[in-house]
Amino acid sequence: MSLDPKAASSSPEEPHTTPLPPKLLKNVLASRLDIASPRSRKNAASMAALCSSMAEEAKLIQQGGGQKAVEAQHAKGRLTARERVELLLDPGTTFFELALFAAYGMYEEWGGAPAAGTLTGLGRVAGRLVMVIANDATVKAGAFFPMTAKKVIRAQTIAMENRIPTIYLVDSAGVFLPLQEDVFPDQDDFGRIFRNNAVMSAMGVPQVTAIMGMCVAGGAYLPVMTDTVLMTEGSGLFLAGPALVQAAIGQKYTAEELGGAAMHAEISGTVDFKEPNDHLCLARLRSLISRLGHPPSAPFDRADFVEQRDAPLFPAQDLDSLMNPEAATNAYDMHEIIARIVDRSEFDEYRPDYGRTVLCGYGRIGGHSIGIVANQKEHQPHTAPNGEKRTEFGGVIYAESAEKAARFIMDCNQNLIPLIFLHDVNGFMVGRDAEWSGIIRAGAKMVSAVANSTVPKITIIVGGSYGAGHYAMCGKAYDPRFIFAWPTAKYAVMSGASAANTLVEIKIRQLERDGKKLSDPEKQELLESIKATYEAQTDCRYAAARLWVDAIIEPVETRTALLLALEAVALNPDVAKFNPGVIQT
Repeated sequence: MSLDPKAASSSPEEPHTTPLPPKLLKNVLASRLDIASPRSRKNAASMAALCSSMAEEAKLIQQGGGQKAVEAQHAKGRLTARERVELLLDPGTTFFELALFAAYGMYEEWGGAPAAGTLTGLGRVAGRLVMVIANDATVKAGAFFPMTAKKVIRAQTIAMENRIPTIYLVDSAGVFLPLQEDVFPDQDDFGRIFRNNAVMSAMGVPQVTAIMGMCVAGGAYLPVMTDTVLMTEGSGLFLAGPALVQAAIGQKYTAEELGGAAMHAEISGTVDFKEPNDHLCLARLRSLISRLGHPPSAPFDRADFVEQRDAPLFPAQDLDSLMNPEAATNAYDMHEIIARIVDRSEFDEYRPDYGRTVLCGYGRIGGHSIGIVANQKEHQPHTAPNGEKRTEFGGVIYAESAEKAARFIMDCNQNLIPLIFLHDVNGFMVGRDAEWSGIIRAGAKMVSAVANSTVPKITIIVGGSYGAGHYAMCGKAYDPRFIFAWPTAKYAVMSGASAANTLVEIKIRQLERDGKKLSDPEKQELLESIKATYEAQTDCRYAAARLWVDAIIEPVETRTALLLALEAVALNPDVAKFNPGVIQT
């Protein structure tokens, strides 16, 4: 039997069909974006200012506990978390940091917790894609705040769902005691980390831990729940430190006697490798990771890919010109974004003339086959079944677009094609005509398809993500493997202006029931106050602080983030059977 795929593709019994020349297939997206126009230049300037402002905030966060805390860490003969990660990763590669803005603006009464006192992200070690979780001992000695535990759990979840080998660099004082009731007991609190260690091990997801400082109390279970444990000299691993032991049972021991590296290597047998310092410990880690086996890859299609040959036809930098970050709403053609992220700008659009406010179609990114579901922000012409012509608002999901998207999502599951969702959604259409068209039924169909989808889902929020539209477009509650946001992203039940007016009316009626009547200036002051608070809560940094998004990325980084995410999801060979359940018809 011939193993040549060309020879096996046809037989004498089957007619041979000559494919059409590729140039006759009209699937290459054009671009109408004029980056030289005054509007585009203004948009680009505003986007550059916003990205620059966020980059400055990111640099401050990356300083951790500040220079004095860094010097204190060095005085102990230890590296900082960021220095450790830099030495761990392959030279010349970058660390794709996740949840940098975790705990942003939170815990200020305790001096803040930059990046929630821990680093998480994807990087390469010995050529392998790995998840890195590293305590930042410059922030409250690496203690766990409530968001620290949630950030570690989110990183573990990403590693579990995608079967990514995980490295823990432990240097932590344990739970931040003043907030222990918010760290210790709940389902998504501290204990879940150890549960995940056990589950990941059972799933065959490699986990290697290096203890490079303190590892005390309940936190001592983390390294021992993983597959391989390394420990540097001068570090400590114990359930109770010297002071607590003396207070509890009256015995006096040194930290080294209780839980030093020599004791655990020679007496308790708890650690597998004892290393003299951080540098040699990281070198050992790299050596161990280089020896990991390679499990089967996922069943998703990937074509041969050469960046120079297969890159999009249009520069990613153009995306800065697409929308105005300062505007309450933006109208633009979502095809412009797709044309700058898919290979060769080729996009096979699904039902392009039906349900036009949601775009669906097939493409490739880095050779990976993908399906895209995206909100169209330009207003679209529509002909109703009765022949009536009307305009449908961009960014709004109508019954036809919901039904189209639901069917497309089911097709992608049927054909093992990962899904990418591009959000800029105002929500579902409301009003008599919408209700008569069955918008609730159609919306339920789309939400059901998203909820039961078993192929990997990756979400990018480029603009607004409002109301039930957020759910239908695979928001955080619908298990996207990764969820990224542009600096222009906004999260809320409804837009700031609409919400503020509603809240003001409620407040005015409440005050009037109490016998107080507001003057017009007082009403305006109340409106501005409520609007400011609401707008602050819709900001993408507010969302990132609470881990509603995994990372804030600049528009120019969109394709790069998707390439890495698609590589990660392809590490998991298991795809559950798609069962859509009861679909409303």
